[in-house]
Amino acid sequence: MVSLPVPIGLHLAGPKGQNPPLLAVQSETNHVINNLQVNNLTTKSSKGSTSTGANMTGVKLRKTIIEQSRRAGVGHIGSALSVADIVSCLYGKVINAKTPRDPERDRFVLSKGHAALALYAAFAERGWITEEQLNTYCGDGSQLGVHPEHCLPGVDFATGSLGQGLSFGTGAALAAKRQKSDRRVFVLLSDAECNEGSVWEAIMFAAQHKLNNLFAILDLNGQQAFGYTKDVLNLSPMDERWKAFGWDVHVVDGHDEEAMAAIIEKNSNVGDKPHVLIAKTTFGKGVSYMESQIKWHYSPLNEAEYELAMTELERQS
Repeated sequence: MVSLPVPIGLHLAGPKGQNPPLLAVQSETNHVINNLQVNNLTTKSSKGSTSTGANMTGVKLRKTIIEQSRRAGVGHIGSALSVADIVSCLYGKVINAKTPRDPERDRFVLSKGHAALALYAAFAERGWITEEQLNTYCGDGSQLGVHPEHCLPGVDFATGSLGQGLSFGTGAALAAKRQKSDRRVFVLLSDAECNEGSVWEAIMFAAQHKLNNLFAILDLNGQQAFGYTKDVLNLSPMDERWKAFGWDVHVVDGHDEEAMAAIIEKNSNVGDKPHVLIAKTTFGKGVSYMESQIKWHYSPLNEAEYELAMTELERQS
């Protein structure tokens, strides 16, 4: 094993029967070494064709989110709808990954793990999981849980305990630098996660080490589980806080895929600072009765709500 310095952030233990991953840098080194043998893995969609995700849209992901949440009877719908355009932008326009096990693929960390259904929808669009796999979401024995687990190819880090994803991302970004790789690291986190001190530790660490291959995308939807962020812990102005900690800051419409993609491509491995996109979003985006409503953090759909949501999304297609 290559010996590397240790950054912030422990990787969670691996699935039963596998060697538990070590710290983030060591884990990334193992990814590169162990995945060389599966670099030629071919992924196919449920229709049997490979996909680059070029036709992916936020609306397509939202339809899948609504369909699967209704089928499984599971909540966290509003959070997934909020980030659908961000995830579509990343997996349809930005992330370089020939396969989910390509050792030189860009890395992605869904720090707000409760929005995992948006990620699974993107995997399905890329052909990384089949329709049959998608339909196991939240079922017994499924690899597709409410929060993402790294037993599923394409999930680089298991998340769900809020405030830890950016630490994973800094470790992965530092590993890429140590290995002289051009791969980038993207971390999608919620605005409410910035209540956590561990987020600010990772922010300081990334600035200290000039990780210009690291992009944080902050889902600024103004809500969390039991209230609006301004009432729970007001961190406005968010952009000025990140600037004060030495980051390159860009405020952007979190539902404008082209604008987000342009910022990322212009700033990849540029300068001597890590980058953050403060993405202004609407919680529950695309379904009118869910938008900016706290109840849709946890509530599942009944049949009438499902039908109305799908009708609205069909009109947006």
